[in-house]
Amino acid sequence: MAVAAADSEVVVITHRTVDANGLRMHVAEAGPAGAPPVLLLHGFPQVWYAWRHQMRALAAAGYHAVAPDLRGYGDSDAPAGAGAEQQYTAMHVVGDLVALLDAVVGAGKPVFVVAHDWGALTAWNLCLFRPDRVRALVSLSVAFTPRSPARRPVDGLRALYGDDYYICRIQEPGAIEAEFARLGTELVLRKFLAYRTPGPLMMPKSGWGSPDDEVPLPSWITEEDIKYYASKFDKTGFTGGLNYYRALNKTWELTAPWTGAEIKVPVKFIVGDLDLTYHTPGIQDFIHKGGFKKYVPLLDDVVVMEGVGHFINEEKPKEVSEHVISFIRKFSAEM
Repeated sequence: MAVAAADSEVVVITHRTVDANGLRMHVAEAGPAGAPPVLLLHGFPQVWYAWRHQMRALAAAGYHAVAPDLRGYGDSDAPAGAGAEQQYTAMHVVGDLVALLDAVVGAGKPVFVVAHDWGALTAWNLCLFRPDRVRALVSLSVAFTPRSPARRPVDGLRALYGDDYYICRIQEPGAIEAEFARLGTELVLRKFLAYRTPGPLMMPKSGWGSPDDEVPLPSWITEEDIKYYASKFDKTGFTGGLNYYRALNKTWELTAPWTGAEIKVPVKFIVGDLDLTYHTPGIQDFIHKGGFKKYVPLLDDVVVMEGVGHFINEEKPKEVSEHVISFIRKFSAEM
């Protein structure tokens, strides 16, 4: 169902701070408070702003869009100090979301979830831990992958790609922060957001380029957008977002009871064919040849968008909004 541009352009996005799980969380909202709620979860290196297009489209279509800055990002609190990376496990972040939903939409009420990148990983865990709170999920870019009982995730990535692979480079607290500081916040954001190579992102220890590098912006993001993102990361630094990567192995340890578990909510999955995640070895066979459906039995649809990179909700906002709204409309009457 298409959303008229004129309708979505007049939607007002409001902001407030909510106490949730011991944190102060910043939340952006659009649409009537009593309408069916849609929780939007951003990834790295982004904040709520990544959903600005979908929020307006959802509100214009009669939904209540709720887009928080996740733990460690933007205007939400960031646990910090020695060992703080262990406070960014799936248990912590899902706990944040459950408390946030209780505060914003009401205790025990289910919501639609739309999620991208790290937000998608968090959404899959929300579905595992608390399926009662998720009416249906639209996951962008990151498919559900079952927990391997044999090897910790960072160890597996290091074996596959080596020490220069970005997730491996991020692991040492302070090291990649120093590299990002050398390059400057805005250039780091440009490098991430403009990345379109359908393959692994490498950050050599010799340096991830020069502060003098010129990185042209793709057509779907403006200088104003970059400056907004930069203003948030200039304030917080990147450590909060990086700590999600540093907690990967800890999450793996904590989620042993969910080994082999299935996702029991309706799901639509959307990915760009130039997305680096879509070119992880074995992932396309998993998605298209039965593995994904085995672990996500209520998988409704898989959409592969041609010529689209990783930041799909910003690169193709109209198309993604239409996919989301057409999917969740199937279940809206039940809420």
